Amino acid sequence: MSTLFDLASQVPAATTAAGPRPLVIGADLSLRSTGIGAAEWSDSVRTKASMTGHPRLAFLMREIGSFLRNADLVVLEGPSYGHAGQGGHEELAGLRVMVQHWLWRREIPYAVVPPSTLKLFFAGHGQASKALMRGAAERLYGRTFEGPAASDECDGFALAAAGYAWLGHQLADIPERQIEALAGCQWPDREAVKA
Repeated sequence: MSTLFDLASQVPAATTAAGPRPLVIGADLSLRSTGIGAAEWSDSVRTKASMTGHPRLAFLMREIGSFLRNADLVVLEGPSYGHAGQGGHEELAGLRVMVQHWLWRREIPYAVVPPSTLKLFFAGHGQASKALMRGAAERLYGRTFEGPAASDECDGFALAAAGYAWLGHQLADIPERQIEALAGCQWPDREAVKA
């Protein structure tokens, strides 16, 4: 069984014409349903409504860390400031900081992509709905997402696709203006990302 502190890489990097493709993992962090995705897979980490506070954060860190520990680059969705009526802002901000610090301690480079930038990159519109995001995933990438965490997993995959595009390993043929939208995000040094 893997633990939060297991740092040994067990997932080989894919190979492309340009050489090995780094393992990029996207994470749409949430207190109830975190979507996680890479080029070939997606999953979610869900919590029960009764789980709150420190036990929930500990559970999320353990589960999220088990997905991220082998990544060459992690792409996180930034905060959505437009959801002012949503509860748990302080705890969610804490989760974001905890994940970023966890990655920093393990020297795993990470990026932060604002929600509107992710939607513009992935679906061509900065205000794209969850349905439009899933439609873009199916139309452009051949990926379908179903079940209670479908939108979260789609966002995790979209974040990974953004990371691959930033690295020059696009997963689909999309307009250049959508790729250019990623320029304003918080990216690490490219040299820090190694396959």
